Amino acid sequence: MKAEGLEGFRDFVDSRSSALLKTAVLLCGGDRYAGEDLLQNALVKVAGRWQRIDEPEAYVRRILYRQQVSRWRLKWRRREVSVAEPPEAAAAPDAASAAELRLVMREALSRLTARQRTVLVLRYFEDLPEADVARLLGCSVGTVRSTTHRSLARLRVLAPELAALGPADAEELPSRDFSPAEVRP
Repeated sequence: MKAEGLEGFRDFVDSRSSALLKTAVLLCGGDRYAGEDLLQNALVKVAGRWQRIDEPEAYVRRILYRQQVSRWRLKWRRREVSVAEPPEAAAAPDAASAAELRLVMREALSRLTARQRTVLVLRYFEDLPEADVARLLGCSVGTVRSTTHRSLARLRVLAPELAALGPADAEELPSRDFSPAEVRP
């Protein structure tokens, strides 16, 4: 890679890696380490083609989605989740309810299948239209709709406390985070 290309790639990684990591972690069901691996593999693929890429962020996101789809197509599922760090310390009282909502949502998402989780992340976190999700996942729009419907129904069963929340509760969550109001159809 040429010097100016290397500098451009470094700038891109510095500026966009945190947003891309959030997406990767959500695609992996809240597993930060798996999300980091997913993002790192995507960035390695992008580095080799950096000079030929017109829209690098869209290209990286497409790689993330496709790699995650490949993972769940392998039918290999991990039953245990290893954690290197102890749970986070208690949050400040004013942020406690938002943190609790995020934890409930993360737990519920981790119990969905990889396909269900991927569809919800693309539709509601990335705010992509059904046609774009179908194109990324290589399926029909009808499949995206039915998977979204089943995923939301399953999410309501896994976390019934989210159904009682209203839009005011969702405003407590930071932007680009899954909020209960976004998950309801």
